[in-house]
Amino acid sequence: MANNNIGPKRLVVGAHYGLKDWLAQRITAAVMAIYTVILLVCFFSAQNFSYEGWAGLFAQQWFRIATFVTFLALFYHAWVGMRDIWMDYVKPVAIRITLQVATILWLIACAGWTAQIIWRA
Repeated sequence: MANNNIGPKRLVVGAHYGLKDWLAQRITAAVMAIYTVILLVCFFSAQNFSYEGWAGLFAQQWFRIATFVTFLALFYHAWVGMRDIWMDYVKPVAIRITLQVATILWLIACAGWTAQIIWRA
């Protein structure tokens, strides 16, 4: 009898990222969409369209936190997408891992730079 690898006794391999990644992409996209709506409301209801007006908006702690959380969501969203691209299209393991590590380091550096910009005095 041939082993056709189909059915309840089949060998399941892989990372099983499917549902977790799908949910992460939807949640991070929702966070970015909510922030966009908040930013648009602030923009259209603003009385002061100057640098001081925008600096005043970003001086509020809640807005800084919302901005940083949105950027973290963006970086995680980018990570899930790029990791999936590397896993799907780069077959040599050494190159794929190198690209994944480079992507992680780049996104961590971007997160640090974002924090520095947002909380700069």
